Amino acid sequence: MIVNDITNLVGNTPLIKLKYPSEVTGCNIYGKAEFLNPAGSIKDRAALGIILDAEEKKEIGKGGTVVEGTFGNTGIGLTMVNNARGYKTIIVMPEAASTEKRDILRNMGADLRIVETLPYADMGNYQHVSKRLAAELKEKNGGNVIWGNQFDNIANYKFHEKTTAQEIFDQTDGKIDGFTCAIGTGGTLGGVSVGLKSKNSNIKIACTDPQGAQMYNHFKNNKLEVKGEPSETEGIGQYRITKNVEPSLVDMSYHITDHEAFALLYKMVRTEGLFLGTSSGVNVAGAMEMAKEMGPGNNIVTILCDDASKYYSKMYNKKFLNEKGLPIPSWL
Repeated sequence: MIVNDITNLVGNTPLIKLKYPSEVTGCNIYGKAEFLNPAGSIKDRAALGIILDAEEKKEIGKGGTVVEGTFGNTGIGLTMVNNARGYKTIIVMPEAASTEKRDILRNMGADLRIVETLPYADMGNYQHVSKRLAAELKEKNGGNVIWGNQFDNIANYKFHEKTTAQEIFDQTDGKIDGFTCAIGTGGTLGGVSVGLKSKNSNIKIACTDPQGAQMYNHFKNNKLEVKGEPSETEGIGQYRITKNVEPSLVDMSYHITDHEAFALLYKMVRTEGLFLGTSSGVNVAGAMEMAKEMGPGNNIVTILCDDASKYYSKMYNKKFLNEKGLPIPSWL
């Protein structure tokens, strides 16, 4: 295969049948291998969708600048896309993000700005800082600057509706009974739920939420309320109804603790040969809960967001795991 641009490699990722989760639940549980995207995560899709939309609307052109606030993966995806298309990338990242993600962004040539980790209600939050910076640069440069706005830019969920949902439906020959994933921006769950439900309204959709977030209670009890302590997973765990969460068509909701997610990730290294990042553990655990609720024989799909290479300082750091009371892989 020959492609003219690395962005042509975004998407069309395979489904992997997950042996251990399938065996213990009696369902066929599949993970969509989004870690095989060119910049290494599902956020390559959101990044490409946002840039293509901005180009179509003529909001950015050659030599333009893209500013975004991100915990890392969207920033990495945007930097890849922008480098390929001739744009500059400025990333505002909270200090709680892994050191590995910082290194990747700097090494890819992004202009990285680290800010204090603050709640969304605080105007020093990385999302607000990135928005203000984009506005300032746009005024200074007379245009040709965009703010990615991954949380509320609906180009995000629309791209998942167009690509991720269609791929999942085609790869399962339409024989899919359930889909679940966690919420970061909401783009994946929003887009996939709308896309799959438009093809078959009987397909069940579940939100799988990490501890310390509010989406579990939003969809389960119709109220924004935190359940559990803040999570050590990254890039997921939402506290507000973003524009990409709004369209989500959700039937079920699950809450997954960090202990469950990390233990399952270490198990899957041995049983599947999969070396996955933290959010994938939440997603697979949620798919297993969904399988238990729906019963044996169902086909359930979830997202394998990225690999573990961005999380060594957490997932494979005995000191960190001990301090947080998290399980430790037996081989460490």
